[in-house]
Amino acid sequence: MLLKDKHLTLTRKITFMKKPTIKDVAKLAGVSFKTVSRVVNQEQNVSEEVKLRVQECIKQLNYQPNHTARVMRKSPFSLAFVYDNPNSHYVIEMQNGIISECRKQGFELVIHPTDSRSEEVGKELAAMINSSQIGGIILTPPLSENRELVTFLLNRDAKVVRILSGASAPDNLAPVVHVDDVEAGHKLTSYLLELGHKHLAFLGYHASHESSLGRLQGFKDAHEEVGARVDKNLIVDGEFTFESGMAMTKQVLSMSPRPTAIFACNDEIAAGAVFMARLKELRVPEDISIVGFENSPFSTQTWPHLTTVNQPNFEIAAAAAAMVIKMMQSKDVHSVDSSGFTLDVVLRDSASKPQNDK
Repeated sequence: MLLKDKHLTLTRKITFMKKPTIKDVAKLAGVSFKTVSRVVNQEQNVSEEVKLRVQECIKQLNYQPNHTARVMRKSPFSLAFVYDNPNSHYVIEMQNGIISECRKQGFELVIHPTDSRSEEVGKELAAMINSSQIGGIILTPPLSENRELVTFLLNRDAKVVRILSGASAPDNLAPVVHVDDVEAGHKLTSYLLELGHKHLAFLGYHASHESSLGRLQGFKDAHEEVGARVDKNLIVDGEFTFESGMAMTKQVLSMSPRPTAIFACNDEIAAGAVFMARLKELRVPEDISIVGFENSPFSTQTWPHLTTVNQPNFEIAAAAAAMVIKMMQSKDVHSVDSSGFTLDVVLRDSASKPQNDK
């Protein structure tokens, strides 16, 4: 009896130490192992009832799919987030949105910063695709605006989704998640004009950035709508940085007449503008109103808190990730439609009616 009991105990240990297989899941769920595979790979041709039963069995057995085997079958399960943007907040929010969607759907994310100005960027991304078994790529500006680069990647069978500024997709080259900067710029400028401001500065014009061009177009459209004049001297070139915000603000504050309101192309510029206004012993918003764009942490770390435009980067990136994953799973990539986001103004304390505007 002692030997038999010892043998049973040893058998139980071996059973519990054994790593569960796909066949174990199939047996417990009462389905074929191919059905389990379809659920794991998130294929569409499985009923919701079977899918839930298999997922419960996977959880019960603590079954871990063999990702290495998936790679060996040359079935990509990774996508890449490719960016060239010094704005760390923007990148982090985008990255977190993509990671959230990847986790929901069982995909891996490769993060790839690059230099969009490099002549080798296409070859660099092609090498990344081949070495990492990447099936989909999310591109952000200015990379997403480069049609030649997008075509280069599409010709290498990559599934590409572009995040772009615009009211709609500019073409049918590859699906787009578009953000309507023109409408948002119009809304924010209209708010300042309705407060009674007549001399508005626009800080952060950048001829190569579609988002900057869109916000400027909205700025101009709002002026035209009410018959107000845009002072071209108050449209200032600059980078999307705190330091550039300070420099551009110093420039416009030296002009006559001095602007009573500043439209900053992002919150970081606006924060630099508030700092420079203080150095010039101007009160915000009593002496000058300052508004930002994007609703980043700068908007609430600055005092007074910035009136700004809410740009939901997390949700935008998650939508792009869902789109590219759908493309990777679908045989007909052309069935994936572009989608868009409209942006709303967030009213805080950095703008008010002008006191001394003549």
